[in-house]
Amino acid sequence: AYSLALLNHVGYNVVDFAKNMLEWMSDTVTKQFEEQRSYPFHFKHLNLCHSLQELEKIPSPYVLLTSNADLSCGFARNLLAVSAECAENCIVVTQRTKPDTLASKLLSNSINNTIDITIGKRVPLEGKELEDHLAKVAKKHQVDTMEVEEEGEETDEEQEDDQVLVQKHDVPIPEETHHKKSFFKQHKVYPMFPFHEEKTKWDDYGEFIKHDHFRIEDDLEEDKMDVEKAKAAPLPELPAEIPTKCVTSRIKTQVNCKVKFIDFEGRSDGESIKRILAAVLKPRQMVIVHGTPDSSRHLAEFCRDSKDMGVSQIFVPGIGETVDATSERHIYQVKLKDALVTAARFSKANDAELAWIDAVIDIQINADKEEVAMLEPLTNKPSHTPVFINEPRLSDLRTVLIKNGIQAEFIGGVLVCNNKVAIRRSTTGTVHVEGTVCDDYYKIRALLYGMYAII
Repeated sequence: AYSLALLNHVGYNVVDFAKNMLEWMSDTVTKQFEEQRSYPFHFKHLNLCHSLQELEKIPSPYVLLTSNADLSCGFARNLLAVSAECAENCIVVTQRTKPDTLASKLLSNSINNTIDITIGKRVPLEGKELEDHLAKVAKKHQVDTMEVEEEGEETDEEQEDDQVLVQKHDVPIPEETHHKKSFFKQHKVYPMFPFHEEKTKWDDYGEFIKHDHFRIEDDLEEDKMDVEKAKAAPLPELPAEIPTKCVTSRIKTQVNCKVKFIDFEGRSDGESIKRILAAVLKPRQMVIVHGTPDSSRHLAEFCRDSKDMGVSQIFVPGIGETVDATSERHIYQVKLKDALVTAARFSKANDAELAWIDAVIDIQINADKEEVAMLEPLTNKPSHTPVFINEPRLSDLRTVLIKNGIQAEFIGGVLVCNNKVAIRRSTTGTVHVEGTVCDDYYKIRALLYGMYAII
């Protein structure tokens, strides 16, 4: 059996954060957690590793999952220098990589070829570099200390101002209301109690929170006990942080292992994209990005030549190129003649009413001497092919048929009605009704037409 390991700097954090997002998951996952206390991200057989030392503790052979498929950084780059020389190992790349990266070079090379690998390593600072770093840290600490002292002085000034405000009031009692008069001059008496309003301190993120206002008495007592224990216990000596720098080195590695590419990206292939665009989306304008120049050009030519799509504009911009995809630039406000509105036959489609009109634009001058476009009906109306709007789903059609007493069931993706009529949808989205000529056929067709807005 193979051991399974995930080697990443933030492997523990990612899995832990995913467990805490339970409220964003499906109802099935939430119900499973409430009944069985099981997480979907509780991996029993996955070993999470943060360093190469932790990976060495896992018994071999093992399957190792690493991030960054381009091998531009991370642990995978360091492991490649060690594992590529062993012929028993196998490297599996699960997605297409960018050109001129280490992963692309690895895929393009055949077995028994050498590749250059740039590896970075952290080393402690020494000599003049260490002195310059310590001097920079000391200067920064001095600047921070001066800023703290300035903030402390400002706080003391604010407190003094508050004390002065506490001793001063604005409403003295007139001398006529005094009951006792004396020869000596007396201080003024004020009719209110001294009131002190604390100034609220805040920053860019809002008001400062005083944690003592939200503490419970039991927690305060526990904190006091913890503080007393901490004072009694001797503090361990913490090692000083050693400043380091990154040093890169290039090594040549013999590729003796197997290198395979298995597509796990989950992207649609070319045929699926063409089928979705032609049958489902049918866009009027397209901007094709995130693809190779050849594939983007091929998709653009397909959309231009497709008769089912009718795309008016297709843009294939390069990197950094701006596209002006402004639409609806030729919109004019027109008025309808009363005769045209009266003769129009409206059909309801969801919350809107649609109608087909044949008219000509007549520019007239109104009372304000402004040009107004009027639509006037044609004397000889040309015939047009009916347009079916509001494409229904077969599942909705099945519900309507059952309500009208017609038995309807899906058999192999085809809706069979009373074992006489079959309704199916083609790959282009067209609905076909097939069956024997009978009363059920015309009734089913009428119900189907009733779900459309025909204009």
